[in-house]
Amino acid sequence: MGNTNKHSISSTFERVARRRGDDTAVIYLGTKYSYLKVKDLAKRFAAALANMGLRQGQRIIIYLPNSIQWVIVWLGIQRAGGVAVPITPIYTPYDLKYIANDSEAEAIICADTNFGYVTKVLPETNLKKVIVTKMADLLPWWKRCFGYLFDVIPKGKIAYHKDTYSLRKILSDYRNGKSDLPEPMQEGSPVVEILYTGGTTKYPKGVPINQALFLTCAEENIRMSEPLFPAEKNIIMGNAPLFHILGQTCSLSTLLVGGTLMLQPRVNLDATLESIERFKATTMIGVPTLYRMILDHDRLDQYDLSSVGYWYSAGDVLPVEVGKRWFEKFHKVIYQGYGATETCGGVSMCPVDIDNPPRSVGTIVASKRVKIVDSETQTPVKLGEPGELLVSSDHMVTEYINKPEETLESFIELEGKRWYRTADIMTMDEEGHLYFVDRTVDTIKHKGYRVSASEIEAVLQEHAAVIASCVVGVEDQKVGERIKAFVVLKEDIKGVTGYDLIRWCRERIVSYKVPQYIEFRDMLPKSKVGKLLRREIRSEEERRAEV
Repeated sequence: MGNTNKHSISSTFERVARRRGDDTAVIYLGTKYSYLKVKDLAKRFAAALANMGLRQGQRIIIYLPNSIQWVIVWLGIQRAGGVAVPITPIYTPYDLKYIANDSEAEAIICADTNFGYVTKVLPETNLKKVIVTKMADLLPWWKRCFGYLFDVIPKGKIAYHKDTYSLRKILSDYRNGKSDLPEPMQEGSPVVEILYTGGTTKYPKGVPINQALFLTCAEENIRMSEPLFPAEKNIIMGNAPLFHILGQTCSLSTLLVGGTLMLQPRVNLDATLESIERFKATTMIGVPTLYRMILDHDRLDQYDLSSVGYWYSAGDVLPVEVGKRWFEKFHKVIYQGYGATETCGGVSMCPVDIDNPPRSVGTIVASKRVKIVDSETQTPVKLGEPGELLVSSDHMVTEYINKPEETLESFIELEGKRWYRTADIMTMDEEGHLYFVDRTVDTIKHKGYRVSASEIEAVLQEHAAVIASCVVGVEDQKVGERIKAFVVLKEDIKGVTGYDLIRWCRERIVSYKVPQYIEFRDMLPKSKVGKLLRREIRSEEERRAEV
């Protein structure tokens, strides 16, 4: 990608597109889109945004599942000089309203299936423009016809008005040379997107990613597999969501080096395995849960997956037994990595040209500097001893947007440098291999997501019957941790069940944050100053599991 200070995401992609031309950039639901096609559609979308009055630095929410549309609008926003705010397409109006207001977004691109949620929050946000797409909009006409005829494409109701636009129509309107645009201003290294992360707070935190940081990390992460095959020959089955930093730096970024990205709107094992076989994928990106699901899949032996040379897992620690079973089945290693939204992806990754020790999440990548310290004093621990991992880099994220208190807790100054506190306990061996030990008790790792315990507690406590709540993660081999809530009801309340509270949560938070278990208590353990002692509840659950 060259000197990241002189290049932007947009200019990098356009150079690659000129070089790769008719080669395949994206495969979406079996349809191939060339580099020139993706470049043309992205420029058309950028021109449409400019015509709608987009200003440099304006924030635009991407509320879509993995799709060719996602790629086009993200690249189009970059080309127009906007700031993308990608979020999960399964966010409820509760989350959507919060992020729209926190990010100060003025436009949103959504699917027809979540258009109703967007309409619901419009009066309470500053969103002025809504662009809607159907998941089959950019597929060939015959695929759209068969999809709707056999009712395999989800449909949602759309009500168009003067500030609601069809993505398909505006892309058509800006055909035939209407997409001339000046290059966006690139002074310094502007913020190009804001990713929202969970963690330990009540609300998601906006992480501003700048141009130089993204380009550096994207190239570093995507080229990790180059000893196995050239970057331009890499065909990636991208099962990680594109709104997540894993999906961006390890999948989406292949478009900045000339590879091919395969996308599906949601994970379907047979569709994933069939696509790997059909298009001869060379890489697959996924979380540990996905690898376990593949191993347990009844029809696994029907597919030829031998084209894949680079199986990559991140988002949580891969259980040793899953890695062992995978090697016994395929005679291939699952390579691991460790990173965070705040570090713009990989902090450590397993090199592909050495034998990585079991449980290692890799060695530190070139762009990052780390310290392992005592979490109370921030003094370094001895080599091999556990401590909190601190990360620093050039062009690094230094704050959360609109979150001064959380910024003070998570970003610190040491020895004249800014460091991000991961709140993860790690160890490092003499060869520089990093090992995950534990996470803070306030963060639950469920299906590769970092889920905030306090966010779920706050939602439960909004229920009229609940006086107190405590949420912890319960270890589970399949999903990492399951979410369990301990609830104290008001004295005069009768007839409220665990199902009632789960339904309450489903209406307010995204599905992967909803507790799987509810246990009612008369009281919860607290410190002398009244602080909830989650560690006692967590220890109690660990003792139960040992019985």
